Amino acid sequence: QVQLVESGGGLVQPGGSLRLSCAASGSIFSIYAMNWYRQTPGKERELVATISRTGGSTNYAGSVKGRFTISRDNAKSTVYLQMNSLKPEDTAVYYCNTKIYSNWSWNDYWGQGTQVTVSS
Repeated sequence: QVQLVESGGGLVQPGGSLRLSCAASGSIFSIYAMNWYRQTPGKERELVATISRTGGSTNYAGSVKGRFTISRDNAKSTVYLQMNSLKPEDTAVYYCNTKIYSNWSWNDYWGQGTQVTVSS
């Protein structure tokens, strides 16, 4: 059983900030890399940020580099996405994700999503 629960979304003005949280169930959180994706209606899902198992390595989509920061606290089984200098184009549903290899294939696990709306 793997469950991801997201929180922290909301309405913010351009230039504002939000911090998203994703709490994971179980005792295996620390061994998996974690990702944040976002998606708007009618558009493909976009990978926003990735963090390694220990938090020592991170990667970002070019559109958010310098503005977003992904981090994790393995003791709390939580991954965060700090979003600064938000732009209207950041508006999307944000999903926490991890990929787990089992039954001879990679399987995606997703949170329920949290809405981020950037509007003046």
